[in-house]
Amino acid sequence: MRLTELIPTYKGTLDPDIKGITQDSRRVEEGWLFAALPGDKVNGYDYIEDALYLGAVAVLVPTGVTIENSAIAVIEDDNPRRMLAQIAASFYGLQPEKIVAVTGTNGKTSTVYFTQQLWNAMGYKAASLGTLGVRSSKMERSGSLTTPDPVSLHAVLSDLAASGITHLAMEASSHGLHQNRLDGVRVCAAGFTNLSHDHLDYHKDMTSYLNAKKHLFEAVLQDNGTAVLNADSAEFDMLSEAVLKRKCRVLSYGWKGRDIVLKSLQPTPQGQQIEIEVGGQLYNLNIPLVGAFQVMNALCALGLVISDGKASLKEAVKYLEKLTGAPGRLEKISGGHTGAVYIDYAHTPDALENILQALRPHTQGRLICLIGCGGDRDPHKRPVMGKIAADLSDLAVITDDNSRSEAPEKIRAAMMEGAGSAAIEIAGRREAIQWAVGQLQEGDVLVLAGKGHEQGQIIGDRILPFDDAGEARKAMGL
Repeated sequence: MRLTELIPTYKGTLDPDIKGITQDSRRVEEGWLFAALPGDKVNGYDYIEDALYLGAVAVLVPTGVTIENSAIAVIEDDNPRRMLAQIAASFYGLQPEKIVAVTGTNGKTSTVYFTQQLWNAMGYKAASLGTLGVRSSKMERSGSLTTPDPVSLHAVLSDLAASGITHLAMEASSHGLHQNRLDGVRVCAAGFTNLSHDHLDYHKDMTSYLNAKKHLFEAVLQDNGTAVLNADSAEFDMLSEAVLKRKCRVLSYGWKGRDIVLKSLQPTPQGQQIEIEVGGQLYNLNIPLVGAFQVMNALCALGLVISDGKASLKEAVKYLEKLTGAPGRLEKISGGHTGAVYIDYAHTPDALENILQALRPHTQGRLICLIGCGGDRDPHKRPVMGKIAADLSDLAVITDDNSRSEAPEKIRAAMMEGAGSAAIEIAGRREAIQWAVGQLQEGDVLVLAGKGHEQGQIIGDRILPFDDAGEARKAMGL
């Protein structure tokens, strides 16, 4: 594809045939376009000569970067990340017909997983993309794809569309939105779950964090699209105003929702009984999910499914009773006379509070919480997480998570400052899980929080095999 086809506004004299795109100079091949993007630690434009040596015929640079080589096409742009996303969209071309994206601190993975399930139950060829990888009946790719780089993202979108997938639900992370990775994705509906303390090591403050989320609704969501917003969130009015200013539609859900109204919720031994009002019609449902926040995620998914007005409302509502939880999201491992064990990805204060409150009605004995915090990440939440674990459980176990380059004992100490004498500190996550499982008595519930579906533990610069669910089963003799 000629450069002028990829970028109709390009005015340069050279118009090479572009055979590939990358932002990694080491992956450049003959005839490729190299995106020399600025970075926090290194700048892509410092590696332009390496890219030229490997055969780059075009280079994308920030405005003001000078290239003294007349044999290569140079594209300058004030926002080269956004331009790369748009180039990738043009290069790969194909996308599923209906794409919805979900953002929020917590609930993204479950919401896209539920959305895919509803679509599949209704007969659509659907997929989900995010923390759990790519999941569909047509193709499976494991590993986190929580808003991948735009070249990888559009390659996946093209592959999904080519395989026959017509409906896609994807996660939209704050990092990905801030770096314009979703620009160029044809998002017809965008969901918002909630906003709470997280990722401040990257965004620095909550205002910047919220602004990154807003980008999905202010720039990525297509004209005439629909925003599915949590009416119970503090951000609802602000996001609604931003969406309506663009003449897009707002579909609200929650206790305060206007379109999908949660009227009542009652925990049951196997899940929750709820009453919702949609389109003036009341529905009484038994949802096989634990936790009020999971009901909210399911309602967001329902809103995304019916957002275009084409899907059958009654059919979509009916299938809410068939939903299954996402792997590592309040995933029940075992039950019986020795109690029950749940695995959850909760690694923020808000998420930890939610899961402990969710499990309390299902606990006849003691509620036990095992939690750690990651290294090289926001240190301010560590004492907060420790305090929440101690306050909301009957027994809190403070242990290790992905310590990365930090000393694990330093991370645990910060958590213990918040937890105080109400918690027990155990070094080594495997040892802590074994000890916690050994404390289970009839009616107890143990939640292993923080890692969820993850299959490794990052210690130093190594990723060691580790699976909370597998360790729990071993400890239980299963």
